[in-house]
Amino acid sequence: MIKVSASIVTYNNVKYIEKAAATLLDSVKDSNIDFRLYVFDNGSTDGTVELLKSKFSDNPRFFLHESDENIGFGKAHNKMLKVFDDWKADYHCVVNPDVVIEDDIVSKMVNYAEEHPEVVQLSPRICFPDGRDQILGKRRPHIWYLAASRLRGKDPGRLLSRYAMLNADYSKPFEIKNATGCFMFFRGDAFRSVGGFDDRYFMYFEDCDITRTMGKLGKVLFFPDAIVYHVWARDSKRNTKLKIIHIQSMLKYDLKWRTI
Repeated sequence: MIKVSASIVTYNNVKYIEKAAATLLDSVKDSNIDFRLYVFDNGSTDGTVELLKSKFSDNPRFFLHESDENIGFGKAHNKMLKVFDDWKADYHCVVNPDVVIEDDIVSKMVNYAEEHPEVVQLSPRICFPDGRDQILGKRRPHIWYLAASRLRGKDPGRLLSRYAMLNADYSKPFEIKNATGCFMFFRGDAFRSVGGFDDRYFMYFEDCDITRTMGKLGKVLFFPDAIVYHVWARDSKRNTKLKIIHIQSMLKYDLKWRTI
């Protein structure tokens, strides 16, 4: 039986996490894969941990790990790498706590990856809860693309359209250079071989970074047959502290890849 692990990192996500975990677990309950969901809490104080324990402690596929401090997105996912390594999952999913799954997309991605051994990472189609597509970068980030994303209006415009590859055929898989971190699907041995995320990023740009790293091992594809629904609060647009972290991560990414 194929083994699939998934990890969610939480930090004061009581508003979203129950639905995210419940829909993910429910989506695979009738599948023929051996599935485990690991949640790593970064020291939440809003009742996230208490909620998770009350709702999922009896589920044999659910595992909760607690931290007393916020160590960041990538570092928290990496803390669970030893668990993944011991269990040797064939595939691993990184999932945001504000993502909702409506059908068994995990099995769809597994089946595609099994038929295409050259693929090391898949990125599903990301939609708003109302079904509209989210316009997300699929090319490597560039300052002009990021500016276009920040200043977007109702019309995405030329630069953002190019960044999101809106002219591509979205009815079939195609190769991309950048995959959003709200839901990432990795071949397990490839994910373990690179050591997971570069934990120099507290949050932001770790998804761009690992996509670029994984691209050295094989193909990274946009996979439209799998759809997830993402709230996408875009907190860094309104929160000054998060905006600073976002800029710091952008600089770390640029400096890292400029020297490789």
